[in-house]
Amino acid sequence: MTELNAEVPDFAAFQDIPTTTLADLLGVEQVMDLGIRPLWGPGPRLAGPAFTVSCPPGDNLMLHAAVHRAAPGSVIVVESGDLSYALAGGNVCAVAQRHGIAGFVADGVIRDLAEVRDLGFPVFARGIVPIPGVKEAVTPFGLPVRCGGVRVEAGDVVVGDEEGVIAVPAARADDILTAARAKLAKEAAQTLDDWERAHRTRIEEILKARGFAG
Repeated sequence: MTELNAEVPDFAAFQDIPTTTLADLLGVEQVMDLGIRPLWGPGPRLAGPAFTVSCPPGDNLMLHAAVHRAAPGSVIVVESGDLSYALAGGNVCAVAQRHGIAGFVADGVIRDLAEVRDLGFPVFARGIVPIPGVKEAVTPFGLPVRCGGVRVEAGDVVVGDEEGVIAVPAARADDILTAARAKLAKEAAQTLDDWERAHRTRIEEILKARGFAG
């Protein structure tokens, strides 16, 4: 149960944090697999609280319902795993955009890519297919889902860019944001010469420790 005085993460601040930086801090457990990718480019950036949805294979009812219920700024995260039937198309994405939804991250496929690209609506998914799903299965909103192999809970910070998608657990969001900002500031102050010297020293130490004499 969420405590009433729990602080809400600064979702907007994550817009400026690359997924590579977050991956360095969080590790592979929070990085969605490479099948979850931006469906149009140049790759859109995405950051916001997860609104979690589960859709059985071949069915898209609850994603379509979610666009009318998720708060503005939300990232709708969908568990599906189906590659045969589209979860959404151009009109659904347009309505979601109209309602202020930040984007979709879907373990599944969509259709009407040209329309979605023209809208500039961020969609990270496994691909496209022209066949729409049916609308029959009712499932609860807000339960934990698995998307791209990562467990995502409602309210987690979802960040996506052309490198991939990261789910930052809400309870760790403030600490991760602070660490990410510090890491980026340190990197910005380092010249390539500095980086090369440190990199070479580290590599040589590892080689020596492993008995490499070349």
